[in-house]
Amino acid sequence: MNSIPISALFSILVLLVLISGFFSGSETALMTVNRYRLRHQANNGHKAAQRTAKLLENPDRLISLILLGNNFVNISASAIATVIALRLMGEAGIAIATGLLTIVILVFAEVTPKTFATRRAEQFAFLASAIYGPLMTVTYPLVVATNWISSLILKLLKTDSIPAEDEHLSSEELRTVLNETAGMVPQRHRDMLLNILDLGTVSVNDIMVPRNEIVGIDLSAPWDEVLHGIINSPHSRVMVYREDVDNVVGFLYLRKMLDALRAGKITREYVESVVRDPYFIPEGTTLTVQLLNFQRERRRVGLVVDEYGDIQGLLTLEEILEEIVGEFDNDPHVKPAEIRPQPDGSFIVDGTTQVRNLNKSLNWSLPSEGPKTLNGIVVEHFENFPPQGAVFTFNGHPITILAVEDNKVQQVRIEPADFDEADEDAKNTDIASSS
Repeated sequence: MNSIPISALFSILVLLVLISGFFSGSETALMTVNRYRLRHQANNGHKAAQRTAKLLENPDRLISLILLGNNFVNISASAIATVIALRLMGEAGIAIATGLLTIVILVFAEVTPKTFATRRAEQFAFLASAIYGPLMTVTYPLVVATNWISSLILKLLKTDSIPAEDEHLSSEELRTVLNETAGMVPQRHRDMLLNILDLGTVSVNDIMVPRNEIVGIDLSAPWDEVLHGIINSPHSRVMVYREDVDNVVGFLYLRKMLDALRAGKITREYVESVVRDPYFIPEGTTLTVQLLNFQRERRRVGLVVDEYGDIQGLLTLEEILEEIVGEFDNDPHVKPAEIRPQPDGSFIVDGTTQVRNLNKSLNWSLPSEGPKTLNGIVVEHFENFPPQGAVFTFNGHPITILAVEDNKVQQVRIEPADFDEADEDAKNTDIASSS
């Protein structure tokens, strides 16, 4: 090597450092490129994406190839730097060359290319795949041998490979990804996607119309009452029963009866002939399962029953869809009528309000694993029906009982968890002084 000019050695050294930087940067780019975007592009026929995806199908061999190349280049650069140092400064130059080469490789072959690769991962990965494809073919025996030795050592260390299914996103990870797409996905669409993920954790009991709120028509009642109930029903599908809700007959689909209503040909016999058999839903069924069941059974309404067959509530397809897209008939910025904001920051809430609706409307996090309504929370706490004016705290929220009637809590006043009692005392003091 003594016959090679110093300038040529410097040129080779610079080239080797640049190649080392390429190996380092390509490793970062290929390992950090967005795999889901890459698969999407590959499925759409993007040649570079297909080439890159094929390389990443066997990451062990790819890493072996990169490390083989990078180490070969770095060792060669170290040898040339040593030759240059010896020819310029003698034995004393070796230490200086070692220090300078360390800094050069760190800056120009590690930090800078890897930082650039993280900012341009996709472009860098596409470029690298064009080079690594042929290089993998040429060095295949050496790469396989290196990979085999590495695998043998890992087996001795009892290190198992990660199953392919572990690379898939969990629902919580997918939720995080969706939350980080602000600016790329409209808020409305993002909320809908997040709501779909929630369907698997919400049961029919959480959103059904409770038994005591089911509006139906008693077919055993006088005909005038039956006809009045049909004509004035606010719903397009009405449950019909005989004498008691548990003795359900089925459902009337009022839209299919419009022609008979207009023609005045509706009779008790006609009504009973068009009643559709009831459809029952086991309590605890998740909304994901029930949505598919509605689709399979071609139903839009069903009755939720417990293990004894007793009716617990009523559920419609629209109520499940509202869990995804929001209320159909309400402004999303307006609180439901059952939740009434007060000037002092508290809320007057009906006892029948479901905890889930309260959480969604006010962005609270009241536990919903137990009682489903505020009435249930109150009764569970007091183990009885409390008197008017009783106060207790639930999950940090002070709750005051405002009205109890007919064995049911009709109305409560609930305050935010961070409600400042000092502010309330100050308000009361101001009111007293002004009076």
